[in-house]
Order: sequence, then C-alpha cells, then structure tokens
Amino acid sequence: MIRTLLVALACLPPLPSQAEAFDGFDALAGAQVVILGEVHDNPAHHLWQAEAIAALTPSAVVFEMLTPAQAARITGDLRETPERLGEVLEWEATGWPDFAIYLPVFEALGAASVYGAALPYEDVRAAVSEGAAARFEGDAGLYGLDRPLPDEDLALRLEIQADAHCNALPEDLLPGMVEAQRLRDAGFARTVLQAFDETGGPVTLITGNGHARTDWAVPAMIAAARPDVSVVSIAQMEDRPEGPVPFDLWRVTDPAERDDPCAVFR
Repeated sequence: MIRTLLVALACLPPLPSQAEAFDGFDALAGAQVVILGEVHDNPAHHLWQAEAIAALTPSAVVFEMLTPAQAARITGDLRETPERLGEVLEWEATGWPDFAIYLPVFEALGAASVYGAALPYEDVRAAVSEGAAARFEGDAGLYGLDRPLPDEDLALRLEIQADAHCNALPEDLLPGMVEAQRLRDAGFARTVLQAFDETGGPVTLITGNGHARTDWAVPAMIAAARPDVSVVSIAQMEDRPEGPVPFDLWRVTDPAERDDPCAVFR
C-alpha cells in the first residue's frame, strides 16, 4: 500500500511554474543544495541520480528513504561493500521499491556524509489529525507550518492528494493528508539545512518529485527558512511536460514497467 501511494504521488503531472529541460551538470555549478527528484520505482531515475552525485561530489547526501538511525549505520566498511547495505538498513521492511534499483545511488556516495530525513511514522500519521505544526520538532513558523495555506493552494493540493490516492479516500481525510505532506517537506528541508551547516555543502537530496516542487515543497521551505542558501531542483518525469512546470529543471525518461497503482483500492 505505501509503495503504491508513493509511486502514484510521484507520477502526478506537474503544475505551472518556470523550468527548463536539463542540459548537463554545468547548470548545477555553484548551487549549495541540489534536489534530485524521482519516480520512486523507476530504475533509470536512480542511475541518473548516481551519475549526478558522481559529477557533483557533494559533501552530504540526504535521503528521503532513510531515518537518521538508518543513515548512521552506513559506515566506512559498508561503503566498501554496498551490496550489504540493503540487509543492514532492513530495507525490505520499509515499503520502498527493491533496494537493487537504489544501489547505484549508494555506490556513488564516495566520501559524502549520509543523512536520513524520514520522520517517525507516528508523527506523520498524527499530523493528519493534529496538523503539521503540532508534530514538527523545532520552529514550525520558520517553515510556514503555523500559517494556513491560501485557499487556492489548498484546493490544488487537495486535488493532488485525491488523485494520488486514486480518488478512493473520503474527502474529509484529504486536508489531513496535505498536512502530513507539509510536515514531511519541512522535515526534509530541516535535515538538508542541518547537513549544509555541518558539512559546508554542497548537499544533495534524493527524494520524490512531489517533494522537489519549487512552489511549496522542500525548495520553498528552504527559501523561507534560509534565503541565503541557493537551491536547484530537478524533476525526473516519465512523460514530456506540456507548458511550464514547478521545478528549476526537468528531464524525461522512459516509464518504468508497473502494475496499475490504483488496483489496490478496488
């Protein structure tokens, strides 16, 4: 179920903003934070992320998929034998796609420090009923969590959540799903800034396209909390977008082979 929802959300069509097609890693030169989006179950996206990390040689790599405790398990010995990482990280229990398609990303880490940005499940779940600000550890106002979303933004995000869950959820649950997403965006932004302050950057974030949006997700929250930190966000898509999209850059790959993500709801 979790995997299905993650894939469905990551595959949603982007919404209007300004962006350009990715045309080489020179476009990322000088960025202090580079966000590498993905459709989670697309192996081609992880191969390119590995290529990007090798080209950028970041001081730190932040993973949406890892908790801080999991990230701490990635020792020097494991970097030399990355094929053991899946077992050590207990990846199969997390609900993410097969570790084998993420392995190239870990093999490309080099000497980069690894940070886990995943929030405790109980906090994300509680945010559905309590709101993002109530479950955020730190200054919620710094990331705008203490303020309600503008009506237009909220309406759009409710529609996105409905589509991501195949229009199978009760409507009264959707605002809570938006709050959970806001909490995760803020948590990822906080971890990226922690990594930047502790390592000096540049920092790379591995995350789904939904968290890479420049209009309200991690880039927007970093801009709100630390406008001095430069961010470039890249989405990886499976269809060529029509019109502008809410990322700095984008690239298109062939789609992954997958079952109907909405079948689980039928």
